[in-house]
Amino acid sequence: AGTNYGQGSSRDWAAKGVRLAGVEVLIAESIERIHRTNLVGMGVLPLQFKDGETRHTYSIDGSETFDIEGEITPRTDLTVVMTRANGEVVKFPVTCRLDTSAEVDVYKNGGILQKFAKDVIASSKK
Repeated sequence: AGTNYGQGSSRDWAAKGVRLAGVEVLIAESIERIHRTNLVGMGVLPLQFKDGETRHTYSIDGSETFDIEGEITPRTDLTVVMTRANGEVVKFPVTCRLDTSAEVDVYKNGGILQKFAKDVIASSKK
């Protein structure tokens, strides 16, 4: 995605729509603050291209598949492994935009509702 992805979409339905469309990871040049938080809450991993890089830098056309390498921690560098339709593999660095350990926890639990449900179940077993 481009610059300020999600700008003007402070309602959580914008992020819900992304997740309901099957998106698990989003890579953008930059992400609007509230929308980024909403994406995390929906269990979508927000990633940001390095400064000066865009989807055009890597000629991304939408036919690729993507894998993410690295340990997900707040604002860490990760590696995107992009496989083109012709089998060519391209790797490039991105910044993980999970900005706090609490966001990492929410993401690793699949989103805020899933984390809440797991927390309730865990506390009821005590």
